[in-house]
Amino acid sequence: MLAEAPKSADNLIKDTTTSAFRQDVIAESMKQPVLVDFWAPWCGPCKQLTPVIEKAVKAAGGKVKLVKMNIDEHPQIAGQLGIQSIPAVYAFDRGQPVDGFMGALPESQVKAFIERLVGAGGSGTDELLAEAAERAKEGDVAGAAELYAGVLAEDPENVTAMAALARLHVDLKDFEGARRFLDMVPANKAGHADVAAARAALELAEQAASLGDLGELEQRIAANPDDHQARFELALGLNARNRRDAAVDQLLAIFKRDRSWNDDAARKQLVQFFEAWGPTDPATLSGRRKLSSLLFS
Repeated sequence: MLAEAPKSADNLIKDTTTSAFRQDVIAESMKQPVLVDFWAPWCGPCKQLTPVIEKAVKAAGGKVKLVKMNIDEHPQIAGQLGIQSIPAVYAFDRGQPVDGFMGALPESQVKAFIERLVGAGGSGTDELLAEAAERAKEGDVAGAAELYAGVLAEDPENVTAMAALARLHVDLKDFEGARRFLDMVPANKAGHADVAAARAALELAEQAASLGDLGELEQRIAANPDDHQARFELALGLNARNRRDAAVDQLLAIFKRDRSWNDDAARKQLVQFFEAWGPTDPATLSGRRKLSSLLFS
């Protein structure tokens, strides 16, 4: 792969504000991916992450840019994205958030995150993970599990394999088994995007398990379109039945009618859906576009 001429730090790294976010992030990400580092002056881990992520961005040679946002001075965007702890890094590409991580990750993991974002070539482990994911998609749970176990035999701290095994157990309704794999994740990797997605999937599955017949919820909504609780529970049930687009539409309907309902519950649940489904899932991409059109219009 040919290296690009390095760009100056002034061009690659900058601070942004709420008013400049659309230009600095949304518009700029139409040219190349943009990382948004949400931080605050009082945050110790943020100070640890700053030199690490700046170094990694500079080393990428212009393939990615870094925008830093002080959430003490500019809390609105972080609030809209459902960020509850910092440092939090979101990757935007073509105007949409597509991936992210939380916590002060070591340099090797930050570099790997950027390489994955800009499409660096994969390793043998990456090929095994890709094959396992394909088998899981085809319904070959045993085959996928065997491959993931093989990855862990070579790399006992591979969080992608741990998270994937947790997801397999969620699909099998073995919530305790899923939790065991999530408990294996080292504390310093708990903010990994795959782990966060698996944890969100487990929480959603447990919520859905407590729901009854969806027909009753649909009847309540038909009788009263402003029954937001029924619509919220219906969204959970639709997601459990893999009707993701319909689940998104129900939550967006709440958001349109009353953004502040139940402490912004509809938007927060959408964020959890997107986290559980993954950044490249068609329902995530479509749902984020719809939500962004409402948030940033």
